[in-house]
Amino acid sequence: MSKLNWSHNAYYQRFLMRQLPNPCTRVLDVGCGAGAFAGELARRVEHVDAIDRSPVMIDAAKQATPDNVRCILGDVLTEPLAEGAYDAIVSISTLHHMPLDEVLPALARAVRPGGVIAAVALPRRDLLRELPVELVAAIGHRVLGMVFRILRARGRGNWYAVEETHDAMPVVLDPPLTTRQVRARVAAVLPGARVRRLVFWRYSLVWRKPV
Repeated sequence: MSKLNWSHNAYYQRFLMRQLPNPCTRVLDVGCGAGAFAGELARRVEHVDAIDRSPVMIDAAKQATPDNVRCILGDVLTEPLAEGAYDAIVSISTLHHMPLDEVLPALARAVRPGGVIAAVALPRRDLLRELPVELVAAIGHRVLGMVFRILRARGRGNWYAVEETHDAMPVVLDPPLTTRQVRARVAAVLPGARVRRLVFWRYSLVWRKPV
């Protein structure tokens, strides 16, 4: 792994934090991985349910998260989620592992009226439409990687360091949908949702459930 690599998932945690509604006391983290984001959420909200279908990831999450995080080994497509149970449902780099037309209705039922679904996931490359963004990402990744490495070396924090459990996480090398295709599918299921391409090889999805 290059010494200039850094975690894009960790970088976009702040974006998802800004989407949380007010008030927000109960959150579902879909595809929680080793629990890094669930731990951050636990500082802001009273209760976090963190679900992942990988036993390795859930074991790591249990070790890394505080008492107000409940780690669930399961698949969100089959796990019974109570209707309107959550103020917010968030996800980092998980939706591209699932069929959107199945998972989004399940999440929409589980979030309360006025609640929010906010996710960041990987799009399929679409160079014809997104070449400028790809070029900015390639350059920015290396420049920021160098800056973050210097800051870490000076003891200024972890600055989006790649997690030790990174290699154990399931990876989709070729996501099935471009950002444009995701936008079309999301619009059919969650009218009013915002889908946009982010710089560092991710797209965002934000939807507020009508009251």
